[in-house]
Amino acid sequence: MNAVVVYRSKTGFTKRYAEWISQELVCDIKENVRLSKADIMPYDTVIYGGGLYASGINGLGLIKGNFDAIKDKNLIVFATGLTLPEQGYVSKVWQANFNEEQRRRIKRFYFRGGLDYSKLGRCGKLVMNIMKFVLKNKKTPMEDEFGALEAFDKPVDFTDKENIAPLIAYVRGLYGEG
Repeated sequence: MNAVVVYRSKTGFTKRYAEWISQELVCDIKENVRLSKADIMPYDTVIYGGGLYASGINGLGLIKGNFDAIKDKNLIVFATGLTLPEQGYVSKVWQANFNEEQRRRIKRFYFRGGLDYSKLGRCGKLVMNIMKFVLKNKKTPMEDEFGALEAFDKPVDFTDKENIAPLIAYVRGLYGEG
C-alpha cells in the first residue's frame, strides 16, 4: 500500500485519528508543518486530516493548493470537530471547503473530536469565546451545544477508534484488500 496520512492538529484530536489510521493501514504519517507538494507526490493515496475551525479545515491548503497536481491520486480528507456528525452540518462543511470538482474527486469523512480550550492559541480562543457568547445567549440551545459550553470549563473528548472503520474499509478497497 503506497499511502500516507498527513494531518494538522492544534489540540491533539486529529493527531490521534491520524495515528490510528496510519497504524491500521501500516502506512507513513506526516504532520503538515511546512510540507509541500514534493512531500506527497510519491504516494498513490493521500489521506489528509484537519480539525474544523469556523467551518474551515486546518491546513487544507496543502491539498487545495496542489489539487491540480494531485487530483489523479486517491485523495481522502477527514475533518474532526466538536459537533455531532449531523448530515446537514457536515454537508455545509464540505461545501465551504471544496469546489465541485474537489467534492467529486475527494472522498470525505467526518469524525467527532473534542475540545481542550487550554490548548488553543489566542485566535482559537477568540473564536471560541465568540461561540460561547452566542451559545449562552441562545434561547433554545441543542444538546450538543450544551456540551460545547461545558468544554470551556473542562476538556471533552469524543474520539473513538471505531469511527475510522469506514475510512479504513474504503482505503483497503482501493487496494483490493478485504
